Amino acid sequence: MRALRVAAVGLALALPARAAVTELRPGPGAEVTAANCAACHSLDYIMMNAPFLDQAGWTAEVAKMVNVFRAPVEPSLMPEIVAYLARHYGPAPR
Repeated sequence: MRALRVAAVGLALALPARAAVTELRPGPGAEVTAANCAACHSLDYIMMNAPFLDQAGWTAEVAKMVNVFRAPVEPSLMPEIVAYLARHYGPAPR
């Protein structure tokens, strides 16, 4: 059993680490989105949700972050953030 655990740890350490995303795709709203979203979580979270969220989905996700998780985002910035996310990280980015 110990040998199996040692082998599993060795394998995990041998696999290349996935680098965290530090930049979003360029476009209007990218800086505002990065500054506000990265205040609470890595920007990888956006890519993990991108295949599933359209305009309505991103609207709900940003509202959840602000209203439920109390993300420090000015409500006036929410439409810009949602528009950026839907355009660049929706199911079919343009």
